Amino acid sequence: MNSIDWIGFIGVFQILLAYILNVIGKIKSTDLTFILLNLMGAGMACFASVLMGYIPFIILEGVWTVVTLITLIKYKRN
Repeated sequence: MNSIDWIGFIGVFQILLAYILNVIGKIKSTDLTFILLNLMGAGMACFASVLMGYIPFIILEGVWTVVTLITLIKYKRN
């Protein structure tokens, strides 16, 4: 695996970890941990997709990152 693969792998792992922890009831979707795992994970996956030039995942992960960033801002305001 090259460095781009590792960036993407770690990003996807963080997204999946947040999802699994939420599904098994360890964290809520409103918890800061959930939000940060999604933000960092989607950002890293988006960055890896940019480096690969794979437009569909740039769009997917870019939107995921922006939506999660908005969620973080709302969280911080409350």
